[in-house]
Amino acid sequence: MRRAGFFVFVFVAACGAAERPRPDPEPVAVCTEEAPTQAEPSAPAGPAIDASATVVLDGTPEIGADLRARMNQYVNTRSADLAGVAPDGSSVTVLTRFAETAQIHHVARPLGARRQLTFTDEPVRAAEAVPGDPDTMLFLADVGGAEDYQIFQLDRLTGRVTMLTDGRSRHNGWVFSHDGSRVAFNNNARNGRDVDVLVAGGLALRDATRVTEAEGHWYPIDFSRDGRRLLVGHYVSINESHLYSLSIEQSTLTRLTPESPAASYREARFSRDGSRVYVTTDRDGEHVELYEMDPADPTAPWRPLTRDIPWNVESIALSSDGRTLAVVTNEDGWSQLRLLDTRSGRLTAPPGIPRGLLRGLRFAHDADVLGMTLLGPTRTGDAYTYDLRRRRLTRWTESEIGGLDAAGFVEPELIHYPTFDGRPIPAFLYRPAGPGPFPVVIYLHGGPESQARPWFSPLVQYLVRESGIAVAVPNVRGSDGYGKSYLLLDNGAQREDSVRDVGGLLDWIGTRDDLDASRMAVFGGSYGGYMVLASLVHFGDRLRAGVDIVGISNFVTFLENTRDYRQDLRRAEYGDERDPEMRRHLLQISPLTRASEIRSALFVAHGANDPRVPVSEAEQLVAAVRGAGQDAWYMLARNEGHGFQRKENSDQFLQLSVLFLEQHLRAAPSSAE
Repeated sequence: MRRAGFFVFVFVAACGAAERPRPDPEPVAVCTEEAPTQAEPSAPAGPAIDASATVVLDGTPEIGADLRARMNQYVNTRSADLAGVAPDGSSVTVLTRFAETAQIHHVARPLGARRQLTFTDEPVRAAEAVPGDPDTMLFLADVGGAEDYQIFQLDRLTGRVTMLTDGRSRHNGWVFSHDGSRVAFNNNARNGRDVDVLVAGGLALRDATRVTEAEGHWYPIDFSRDGRRLLVGHYVSINESHLYSLSIEQSTLTRLTPESPAASYREARFSRDGSRVYVTTDRDGEHVELYEMDPADPTAPWRPLTRDIPWNVESIALSSDGRTLAVVTNEDGWSQLRLLDTRSGRLTAPPGIPRGLLRGLRFAHDADVLGMTLLGPTRTGDAYTYDLRRRRLTRWTESEIGGLDAAGFVEPELIHYPTFDGRPIPAFLYRPAGPGPFPVVIYLHGGPESQARPWFSPLVQYLVRESGIAVAVPNVRGSDGYGKSYLLLDNGAQREDSVRDVGGLLDWIGTRDDLDASRMAVFGGSYGGYMVLASLVHFGDRLRAGVDIVGISNFVTFLENTRDYRQDLRRAEYGDERDPEMRRHLLQISPLTRASEIRSALFVAHGANDPRVPVSEAEQLVAAVRGAGQDAWYMLARNEGHGFQRKENSDQFLQLSVLFLEQHLRAAPSSAE
């Protein structure tokens, strides 16, 4: 199983469950002024909670019928993510939602009917057919958004679903051997904290053999064609990971990457004959490049294959005959597909691929047909295949957009604005039609090592088209995609510099005649939620409102209460709260410490089962803000985790967000003061 791709929950920011352990979108830190050092704040009483309600709304007004009607088409847009391609490329499976949650569907012909295969109450997060047995599929799902993912088997002939894993520990996905006789996966069953790799014969996952047993987060990547070796990754942080080759028969691990310098090793694939490994890494420069290396002699020189491309290689996939490696680069937020001839090393861009974002690369098992999901700022995700021999792109799904005219969707402008140290910060600006001046929502991404990309957002399109509100989406320092140095600029004592970049955007907005600097708000989820709160603390006199979804309010309580398997991963980014000096620093930059200074309007939303950012982060913040005499809206969904995946919850959150933002941004400056 390859990367599950993105999974557009409400804020389009979380990481796929069935992929290597990328950092989860959660918070970062603050800006210009230094917060006074003080004792750890005691947790005030949380908001009033109705124990019987699935979704709790506390302090929010009624959503009017007119707003529901106005937003109805936007909340009924949907997308389809490619889950698999038939061995001969003659059909596809996709993940899409027709009721409350995403499920597996089969599409027998291009733009044909989507036949639903699973009917579970919970969202399906990833799916793949067993090689050699297309009537048997594995899929990944959890309960209530808690992210304790289990691996299930679907018999397509009978529709029967069977859980293959223990029902308790967290499973991140799987990798099949080429013939389907072996399955590698990982879980935290050993101690709840460390994540080990296991290998099973066939689908007997409960009888699997643990092949790594060490501290940290380990994950399977790719089997050699003969099934005798397995590439294994060890993730430490966004800046450091390691790559190993596992001998299945001898149960021995051989390290393929050097001890130093520390580098990020992201994707890896065996060549067809197993004599080479294709690896993406930033070991020799600013960007993640593609290399070819010899697994029998990892100290031999690595051959760079994309040295002339000054952007990150973000995904790769190898064709069934081993002659073509599909390579996707991330170029200023947009995706570019290239095909590498593995014999000559020649890279070419296939014709006819629309500009946008590309995810979920996978080749058909027995054909030179490449599957992918394509999407963009003005179109939702759909499944496509590209026939390498015929050089033909085929669209398999055409997802509904609520009956809206797609020609009216707004394409963003890529801008770069100066910040406090003169550095240009990239951002996407979605601007309403007309002269303005328009109020502005600043949409802050999660991570912190994530990246805002120009993907479709029903909320953004509604605000721009219907509310007359511009939306600016920056990639502040610490964002991925712009080089290793840029990624490191918010680490340690520099954490609050990223929030200073928000201040630079506020300054830039003030220079534009078509944007109204007196009517601005911030919106963000997870790490972006923290950035919202930090911005309200530091720029509250310039911001009318903020929407915080599943955000961190206190770094110390967050690190103490996030799930065990995540603590060390997050400490690598934010610092170790067990160190007294670091603890003082984390408290100093935490928004909860200065919650009494938040005077802008605030809307906080959270899922009760969030394993990443515990719901207590929201409750303590709402209590502190209200305790200081300021009002706050609060939404709690008891059947959600790190974001809202169920349609009814997502709809309600989006409707409340629009109501909140229109209420605080539409008023003219004179009437708001």
